[in-house]
Amino acid sequence: MTYRALGFVVAACAFGIDQISKGIALATTSLQAGIEVFPFFNFVLVRNYGVSFGLFAGEAHWGALASIGIAMAIGLSIWMWRSQRKLQVIGIGLLIGGALGNVLDRFRHGAVIDFLGFRPVGSGWPAFNLADVAIVCGAGLLIIESLRSESRPQSGLGGPKNSETEEG
Repeated sequence: MTYRALGFVVAACAFGIDQISKGIALATTSLQAGIEVFPFFNFVLVRNYGVSFGLFAGEAHWGALASIGIAMAIGLSIWMWRSQRKLQVIGIGLLIGGALGNVLDRFRHGAVIDFLGFRPVGSGWPAFNLADVAIVCGAGLLIIESLRSESRPQSGLGGPKNSETEEG
């Protein structure tokens, strides 16, 4: 499988798992009031009309937010198409799948469906969904790949030689 194909498979899996989980959340009526799993975690159905953490709710039209998400997915797809690094392609695929999962919510529901609620001690952490998890994991993989590529030697064993910087 080529890296391009791998990236699109990862994106499709992230998107599909996200949409299935949101369908289950919407169909589970007990999530309206919330289901406590642990003192710091519950399942609760929330419609997020804003962006991350509910910011700008009521200030931004869902169509504008969906358009931004689509533009980002297109830009990420171009980056993924050009990439030759496996970890980078997987990370970008997770970002694309998560972004498109939230975009579809905006088209279908006018808001993003969130259902995972963490409450660290002394805080009211907002709910999120598996698209958000994919986005965070994808960003984390891109950071790891960036740090790995910076630490690779530029010449000698393990890295390509650059004839412009080495003396004859």
